[in-house]
Amino acid sequence: MTEATTTRVLVIEDEVAIRRFLKIALPSAGFAVVEADRGRTGIERAATTAPDVVVLDLGLPDMDGKAVVAAIREWSQVPILILSVRDAEAEKIAALDAGADDYVTKPFATGELLARLRALLRGRRAPTAESAVLTSGRLAVDLARRLVTVDSTEVKLTRKEFDVLALLARHAGRLVTHKQLLTTVWGPAHVDDAHYLRIAIGHIRDKLGDDAAAPEFIVTEPGVGYRLVTPR
Repeated sequence: MTEATTTRVLVIEDEVAIRRFLKIALPSAGFAVVEADRGRTGIERAATTAPDVVVLDLGLPDMDGKAVVAAIREWSQVPILILSVRDAEAEKIAALDAGADDYVTKPFATGELLARLRALLRGRRAPTAESAVLTSGRLAVDLARRLVTVDSTEVKLTRKEFDVLALLARHAGRLVTHKQLLTTVWGPAHVDDAHYLRIAIGHIRDKLGDDAAAPEFIVTEPGVGYRLVTPR
């Protein structure tokens, strides 16, 4: 059995003709195909179907492909090949800087596309990527769907609140400093705006039902940062 016979390719592409072509070309080379015609759908399928490689268009109807790359890179190092009509050098650089592994412009030769996919699969890193869903006891943080639940009940967080909690969840059990949280969530210009973080943590605790005096989820390390509890 060859590597390709067990390889799943997620194709995130809104052009029906391209998807139809790839549904013929990829399986004929031994690849199994999963499809998505929107960026958000693609992100969810990247999380739920565990593809071995992603083929991604940049010009999607609901979001730019570079944002899809960035979202997937929050939890996964799956190889991503951009397949786009955009041929400007700046676009290629931006996509690669966002976390894509390779870039093929349309129109493309089938043989080259398959060869590049095989090269990405040969060079892919060992599966050390995070799960798309991070848990801490009763708390679950779904990075792909930006969904937080406690005991399977959804907790509504703002975008910044989710980003703070997601960063803590990705480093569960470890101290995350004020500087790291502020720089990552609000940007380097806000590294001294500690009150932003205090307010966000307060709101997160309220919504999770977490008592700062006897925390179940978020522990304060006074003057340094915060830590998400990992159950014993």
